Amino acid sequence: MFKVIQRCLGPASLSLLTFRVYAAPKKDSPHKNYIKVDELSLYSVPEGQSKFVEEPRTQLEENISQLRHKCEPYTSWCQEKYSQTKPPVERFVQWGLDNYDYFQNAPPGFFPRLGVIGFAGFLGLIFARGSKIKKLVYPPFFMGLGASVYYPQQAIAFAQVSGEKLYDWGLRGYIVVEDLWKQHFQKPGNVKNSPGNK
Repeated sequence: MFKVIQRCLGPASLSLLTFRVYAAPKKDSPHKNYIKVDELSLYSVPEGQSKFVEEPRTQLEENISQLRHKCEPYTSWCQEKYSQTKPPVERFVQWGLDNYDYFQNAPPGFFPRLGVIGFAGFLGLIFARGSKIKKLVYPPFFMGLGASVYYPQQAIAFAQVSGEKLYDWGLRGYIVVEDLWKQHFQKPGNVKNSPGNK
């Protein structure tokens, strides 16, 4: 083993040494045989001027060019729409992945609660037969009741915010109706029992 290491290290260590080499011309060689670098064929520049000549387009190339110019507005429109729809689609995909991860690692008791809330919405749909307004009102109402059983704090906060919004909408509606009533029905010419008509 030691011999193998010696045989490997010997040539490798010699390759790291540096030597200076001095070159001297021979005394008896004539200086007339020297050639300039420009005279070597490897470095010579070919004589003559080269000129680029563009080949004429074929009919196929011309048709493809016209097709590209006609399709350019549509492709730019598609690229613009793609750039506009890409962020919402990415957000939707991320939302779906987050929900999938949440359902995979759901807290204990989540699925039974979800089943009860869904069943309450189904009961609301059954009780809402015959009327389209009932079909819009009953299922969310029954689902809200089912959710309020399991999540009372969130239900109270939601009811407070919803109550404030409903009160605000009702107040705005009352103001609009009052303004319309004053404009159209309480003008002096529209009142039948005014003292000027008697």
